[in-house]
Amino acid sequence: MLYDWPRAAAFGRVIPKNKIYEHAGANTALKDLFVREVDQIVWSHKLAPETINLAATKSVAEIQVFRILQRESAVNQDVLRAIDRAIPFPLIFEMEHGGRIKLAAAYKRPSESDSSRWVLGDYFESDWLLENAFRAALPVALDMGTLYELLLSPLIEGQSVRLMPGMAEALQAPFIAAATMEPVPLEARIAHAEAIKAKTREVERIKARLAREKQFNKRVAINAELRAAKQELERLGGPSPTSLR
Repeated sequence: MLYDWPRAAAFGRVIPKNKIYEHAGANTALKDLFVREVDQIVWSHKLAPETINLAATKSVAEIQVFRILQRESAVNQDVLRAIDRAIPFPLIFEMEHGGRIKLAAAYKRPSESDSSRWVLGDYFESDWLLENAFRAALPVALDMGTLYELLLSPLIEGQSVRLMPGMAEALQAPFIAAATMEPVPLEARIAHAEAIKAKTREVERIKARLAREKQFNKRVAINAELRAAKQELERLGGPSPTSLR
């Protein structure tokens, strides 16, 4: 889903890459990624109390929308993480390439031990859409914190489909029973999604080791490890073991 960002929130400022380098402490390898993968960085919109008439919260004073014009079909997440580190507000990225566009974001919150530092989670992305695809109005929210949660939620749920067929239902399953009770906090949903992603990657790594191993006794041990990882993934609500064969 794309959003029709309010006109009053339009910012439209091109951000020089060297400014990101300075604030993010970029090394040579990271600079090379920017040069190779990113054509332009535009600070597109500023969602703030004075632009969209929503009250700030302790953790979300503003939300910035950055448009990334890509040179290549994919951008390394280290690039997004560097931009996030350089900007002291939650960010929503609009990634553009070849007439298509998608959203990307990581849950970003102030550190509990040092409010001047920010904690970043995994990145979640939408599917690619045509650049002229329909844009929905911003979700109805009472404050900036709620708006941020509502903007992130579709990315968290939609990312599951990209991980593996059937993942969307699996991610939602643990929360269906609670639908008529207290809402599940965003951080809990993100932690659950990240746990499934991590365990899915672990299963894939074990499968790769199994495929390379030729000795029978070692294959037996790796198979046991694989079964345990699949069982843990199933417990988390991930894909059934048969879908990971």
